[in-house]
Amino acid sequence: MACPDPMLGRIEAFNRDRGGGVVLRRAGKGYSLYNERSGGPVARLKPTGEDGKVRVLAWHREKWGASGPFGVPTMTLDRALDYIASNPFFWIHA
Repeated sequence: MACPDPMLGRIEAFNRDRGGGVVLRRAGKGYSLYNERSGGPVARLKPTGEDGKVRVLAWHREKWGASGPFGVPTMTLDRALDYIASNPFFWIHA
């Protein structure tokens, strides 16, 4: 039996609490978020392994890359989810 993934559960709960609209896929060592309607990429979260922090990536041309003006920001999961939800940059390809 597979171990429950608490980070996956928190991301799904955030999506559900906001009315849905995002499909979540566990891929490699991270989580990719896609627009439920269009299938377009929204963001990718890669756990850092320290205190529930994640690196936040955005879709660029045909791959995930830096989402901030100075590289890839690292923050707590809750802050990352708010950052993605409130930043129109992530929704360009969605």
